Amino acid sequence: MTDRPLAPDECTLEALKASWSADTTVLAPEAPEALRAAELEFVLTRWSEPQRRYHTVQHLAEVLSAVGELAAAGEVDTVGARLARLAGWYHDVAYDPRAEAGSNEHRSAALARDHLNSLGVARGTVDVVEALVLMTVDHDAAGGPALLASRRHTVSVLHDADLWILSSPADRYRQYAEQVRSEYAHVPDELFRQGRSAVLSGFAGREVLYRTAHARTHWEPAARANLATELDRLRG
Repeated sequence: MTDRPLAPDECTLEALKASWSADTTVLAPEAPEALRAAELEFVLTRWSEPQRRYHTVQHLAEVLSAVGELAAAGEVDTVGARLARLAGWYHDVAYDPRAEAGSNEHRSAALARDHLNSLGVARGTVDVVEALVLMTVDHDAAGGPALLASRRHTVSVLHDADLWILSSPADRYRQYAEQVRSEYAHVPDELFRQGRSAVLSGFAGREVLYRTAHARTHWEPAARANLATELDRLRG
């Protein structure tokens, strides 16, 4: 297991910075460059906190990359992809592995609202981003507030991008599983096995794991294989 967060390489950081700049230039056109740069630094600092092992810049980069793959496959329009990426930046901006269930997502959503308002992002956009972040509490892409009704493609893309890791290559998936265990090092082995098994079984038991056609075709088979392998390992 890793004993500290993995440091992102320069290519990853440069790609993230370029993505942030491109999206916030459109969504917060009147914000001073210094303010947008300061917010980027704040968000990246949050994603690099020492208690994180999986919920790191690596995960952020993977989510944004997955959004890009789904957008390229035609699963969402340009505006929706931009909203999904912005929500991706904030969906785990607050993360404490010892927090009560749902607390991290609600704190992340509140931070997104406060900080995006400070940047001057349009109120309707802020409302959608906040709702998208809250969707990740239970990954119920079919639920959510009425304001997301016209953004179902965006909801589905963020939902699937956040769960891309389940379909990752076997070596990355094993690393992910180890990272999650390391984040929950304070939890005794038996309790962890029970909790982790319950979470994974919930996903494995879904009739449809992913919401977009691209993810169902290209990601779901690998995801189900990874879930089955880890569940077998957890059950001994």
